Amino acid sequence: METVFVNGILQLKFDILQAAALGAIMYYFGVWIRLKVPVLVRFSIPAPAVGGLPIAIIAAILQANGIVHFVFDSTLQQVFMICFFCTVGMNASYKLVLKGGLMVLAFWGVSTLVATIQNVVGIPIATTFGLSPLMGIIGGSIPMIGGLGTAGAFGALFEDEYGIQGALSAGIACATFGMVAGSLVGGPLGEWIIKFHKIKTPNAMKNLNLVDNEVKQEAMLEEIGGIMQDAGQSAEEEDTVSGPHLMKNLAWVLVATGIGSALTNYLKKAGITLPPYLGAMVVAIIVRNIGDKTGKYTIDSKAVGMIGDITLALFITMAINSLQLWQLINLAVPLLVMMLVQVLLILVIAYFLVFRLFGKNYDSAVMASGLCGFGLGATPNALVCMQAITSKYGHSEKAFFVVPIVGSFLVDVSNASVISIMAGFFK
Repeated sequence: METVFVNGILQLKFDILQAAALGAIMYYFGVWIRLKVPVLVRFSIPAPAVGGLPIAIIAAILQANGIVHFVFDSTLQQVFMICFFCTVGMNASYKLVLKGGLMVLAFWGVSTLVATIQNVVGIPIATTFGLSPLMGIIGGSIPMIGGLGTAGAFGALFEDEYGIQGALSAGIACATFGMVAGSLVGGPLGEWIIKFHKIKTPNAMKNLNLVDNEVKQEAMLEEIGGIMQDAGQSAEEEDTVSGPHLMKNLAWVLVATGIGSALTNYLKKAGITLPPYLGAMVVAIIVRNIGDKTGKYTIDSKAVGMIGDITLALFITMAINSLQLWQLINLAVPLLVMMLVQVLLILVIAYFLVFRLFGKNYDSAVMASGLCGFGLGATPNALVCMQAITSKYGHSEKAFFVVPIVGSFLVDVSNASVISIMAGFFK
C-alpha cells in the first residue's frame, strides 16, 4: 500500500491486487454480518453491500474531515464486471425462452416497458432539481430493475464517459434502497389484491395444508435451479462442477469477453459508445445459442452461474469499497424523491398492468408481487415477495416459473439496451 500526501491530506493507494484482496475480505465480512443479523437475509441485502458499505462510510468520514483519502485501483473491478455480465448473456438460451412460452415473452415485454417508464419518470424529477437528465436514469431503471450489478457498471460509465459526478455512489445507494423497498411492498400488494378481489387461492380450492405447500414450493425452487440448465444441457452435468469442467466454461466466458471487448472498441472508434460489458454480453448470447442450436458444444449454465456469482461478488464489493459517499450530500433529497416515486410507480404497474394483463387470478397476483421484488431490487427479492404469498395461500407454478427466468437474465439484456438508447439522447 502506497502512502503519499496530496494538498496536506494523506492518501492511501491500493494497487490492483490489494484492491481485489480488500474486496474479498469485505465480502466475507458481509457474509459474517448477515449470519449475525437475520433481517438482512430477510430483505435479501447481499453480502457485498453489507461488507463494502462500512469501508465506504469510514472513507467518507475520513475524507470529509480532511484526514485520509483512499484510492483504489479499479482494473480488476472492471474485469470482474465485464465477466459477470458476460455470464448473464451466456445463460440466455433461446430454448429456455421457448420452454416458457408466450407468458415468459409477455412478462419480459412488460418488464422492459417498466424499465423504460422508470427512466421516463426519473428524468424530469432530476431536471426539476437542476440535475443532469442522466441522473434520472441513475435513479431509474439502472438501480431499480437493474439492481446492484447494473448500478455499479453504469454508474462508473456515467462518471467516466459522461462526467456525472456521484453517479456510482447514487446508483449503489438507490439499488440498496430498492432491495429493502422491493421486499417490503411486494408481499402486502399481493395480499391486498387477493383479499380485495376475493381471489380463489389453491388452499381454498384444494384444502391443502401449509406443510404440503412448503414441500411443493421447495420442489419448485429446485426446478427453478434446473430451469437454468435447460433441456439442451449434456449428460455430463452433475450436482457438483469439477475443476476441468469449470475451466472449460470459464474459457468460453473469457473468449466471449475478449471478442466483445474488440467489438466495443471497434464501435467506439466508429463513434458509438457502449457500456464496456455490452459487447461481451452480446457475444456471449450468440456463443450460447450457436451451441444450443448446433449441438457442437455445450455451455453449462450451472458452471457459468458459479463464475457469475464469484465475479459479481468481487465486482460489487470492490465498487462499494471505493464509493465516494460524500458526493451524495447534495443529491439526498432528489434521490429520495425519485425512490419514493419509483416505489409508487411499480405498485401501480404491478396492479393495473401485470395483475390485469395476466388473468386477474391467483397466479397473476403472485406475479405482480414478484414484479415489485425485482422491479425495485433483484430476483431474490422477488422470490421473497412471492414466498410470502404462497406460503400462506398455496403454490403458484406459473409465477415461480416465469418471474425467475425474466428477472434472472432476460430483463438485464433488454434493460441494458434501454439504458444505452435513452442515455444516448442526453449524454
